[in-house]
This record gives sequence, structure tokens and C-alpha cells, in this order.
Amino acid sequence: MSAAAAGLVAALALTGCGSSESDDTGGGDKASAAPTESGDTGGGEGRPRDIEGTWTGLSDGKPVALSVTQGKAALLADGHACTGEVQETGRQTLSLKCADGNTDRTTGSVESNDGTTLVISWDAGKKDTLKKSDAGEPPAGLPTGLPTGVPAP
Repeated sequence: MSAAAAGLVAALALTGCGSSESDDTGGGDKASAAPTESGDTGGGEGRPRDIEGTWTGLSDGKPVALSVTQGKAALLADGHACTGEVQETGRQTLSLKCADGNTDRTTGSVESNDGTTLVISWDAGKKDTLKKSDAGEPPAGLPTGLPTGVPAP
């Protein structure tokens, strides 16, 4: 199961976070074009780069993985793949669209982010508490090892 979770995170990193635009170095500066005032006011406010990276966790016992790169976000949760962007609307907001039309996690506000734990409240009522992880790290608490007793083909 650990390999499956790692696959989810890897797929997340590859889907939606990369840009289909050219690789010129001038195109990726939009997320960092926000004002460079020093000091965050807390409460989830900050700049898109503050949540850059891979975040994983469990919500209702199911893995959730979020990847943010250059203001673009991709989320895998409850079997849904969603992509979109991080926006500044007085506080950091994730605006996502799920490939299958699911709306459980399409608009979410960052409640808090201390650099290691990210809490997102979604408009549909869900709340995710995610930990910053290295790319390819599965969410904590998942079973490890391969299943046993599976019949061979």
C-alpha cells in the first residue's frame, strides 16, 4: 500500500502542477510577483510560495495529497484529481476544478500554515490537515508492505 500512496503523490506531482507553457524563465515569476512585504500576519495569509511543495495527510482515514508549484495546485483526495491555482483574496485560497466534476474540494482557504503543517478549510465543509513532505513520501499512518494472500494469476 505504501507504493500505491507514493504513486499517488508522484502522479500528483506530475499532473496539473507543471505548466504546459514554454519553459522560458520569465513565465514562472507570476506567483512571486506578489508584493514582497516582509512578515506574514498569520491566519493563513501569506504568499503562494509559502505553500509551495508537497503536502500529504489523511482525512477521514483516506489519503490526501496536495502539490503546489509556482502558484499552480494539484490535489488528489477521495479518488478525485483536481487542479487549479493558489489565489490571494485577503487570505490564501485554493481554486480548483476536479476532472470528474466533484465539488468537495474546489474552493478552500488556508486556515494556518506554520511551514510544516497546513490546514485548509473547504467551502463544501471538509477540512484537511496536511504535513509538508518530501516528494514521493506517502502520508503518515498508511499500512506498509505489500498485501499477502492475494491469488496469483
